[in-house]
Amino acid sequence: MHLHSMHVHVTVLRMTSPLTASPTADGERWSPRLWGTLLVLCAAMFLDALDVSMVGVALPSIATDLGLSTSTLQWIVSGYILGYGGLLLLGGRAADLLGRRRVFLVALAVFALASLLGGLVDSGPLLIASRFIKGLSAAFTAPAGLSIITTTFKEGPQRNRALSIYTTCAATGFSMGLVLSGLLTELSWRWTMLLPAPVALIALVFALRLIPHSARENSSGGYDLPGAVTGTAAMLLLVFTVVEAPEKGWATARTLLSFLVAAALLVAFVLIERRSPSPLVRLGVLRSGSQIRAQLGAAAFFGSYVAFQFIVTQYMQSLLGWSALQTALAFLPAGVLVALSSTKIGGIVDRFGTPRVIATGFALLVVAYALFLRISLTPQYAAVILPSMLLLGAACALVFPSLNIQATNGVDDEEQGMVSGLLNTSIQVGGALFLAVTTAVITADGGDAAASPQAVLDDFRPGLAVVTAIALAGLLITLPGLRRKRPPAESVVVARSAAAVAEVSPAKAAARD
Repeated sequence: MHLHSMHVHVTVLRMTSPLTASPTADGERWSPRLWGTLLVLCAAMFLDALDVSMVGVALPSIATDLGLSTSTLQWIVSGYILGYGGLLLLGGRAADLLGRRRVFLVALAVFALASLLGGLVDSGPLLIASRFIKGLSAAFTAPAGLSIITTTFKEGPQRNRALSIYTTCAATGFSMGLVLSGLLTELSWRWTMLLPAPVALIALVFALRLIPHSARENSSGGYDLPGAVTGTAAMLLLVFTVVEAPEKGWATARTLLSFLVAAALLVAFVLIERRSPSPLVRLGVLRSGSQIRAQLGAAAFFGSYVAFQFIVTQYMQSLLGWSALQTALAFLPAGVLVALSSTKIGGIVDRFGTPRVIATGFALLVVAYALFLRISLTPQYAAVILPSMLLLGAACALVFPSLNIQATNGVDDEEQGMVSGLLNTSIQVGGALFLAVTTAVITADGGDAAASPQAVLDDFRPGLAVVTAIALAGLLITLPGLRRKRPPAESVVVARSAAAVAEVSPAKAAARD
């Protein structure tokens, strides 16, 4: 399985709070309360990412226990993606309009309850419903949590450090979900569903004490209800169609009509946003080249990774005969490398800038995927699998935090939730789209279950080639950003801070949760 600045006017509003009183002028020292806030937000993001990957290994046990067909089983995964990817735009804007703290706390509570429900149900439809609700709640916690960070930590080294830790927790959660699932499934698949519930409740208790009250955007212009309806409907239909296309057929009338309706809804959404006095998404934010590169790069990065993990998991279990736990442990070096680098990436970004770091990470990603093309029916752990995983871990450590930093830099505090929602939408839609495309390539010959192991391996190779091409596209998207000179960090922060002072008003100071 998201960053930006705290302007002077936010600092003024919170000057009396112990949350921001302790850091020194250079921004290097953080108070215990500030660390606690970051850890709570990291816990929520860890759970979001964990839930994406943890259910995969448990699917065979769920199918046996509940008597589910393959088509029904896929919706245990897809239901989460549908809720997550479809509601992110609304979730990001809700954080800006209703208050980041309020949205985060309510969504985290819903996530905990849905986790409890998922571990207790004895029906496939109810399990799918619980997964959809969890995805929906994650669509609100993710952008709210990210925007809390970007409006709490000062832009520059302080925020870069916080974001590197935050996004590392997301990457670690996605990697560790495989390992935890392998262990818990040995007891019961229900534990994979139940585990997030107590963790989320503990995080909620601490969040009530630590998460700062946040300013809300002035909604005197009204809420963009038409934009919310068309935007959410477009995202839900797009993700639903992409998930269903490999099974129903990409060229069927149903799939083509669904894509057409989704496109029409997106066009209507754009037209509404251009005319709305209080838009769900301010389209002007996408005029920035760095913003567009961050959004497209996020889609390519996560889409290639999800597709790669899908292929590798099938390869290790189906062709090499490895157990779920062995497969999970094969991914562990990547997760460990990401975790160990959590406090280092912020300094690397400060020194070299996001375009260089992202480009380097994508280059490593391309090499990692290309190296895996050498797989055979004989395990080649030292020569192929381990080097690929180490390169993958290094790439994730560099790319994921840097994309989040690039997407939220230069964005006003009032729009941090919106941009965070956009970024998370790009990630989820990219994951759903490229996984579906890769699956279609792998099963292009009909996916004969009786095919020989060599024939199955030959089907995997085009999929790996597609994954490599997606990562290469991400690298090419990033390259134009290397031509731009990065202004000194201090001058950028000072200039924005000076501009922010002029914007402080009693109305903004009074808008609190």
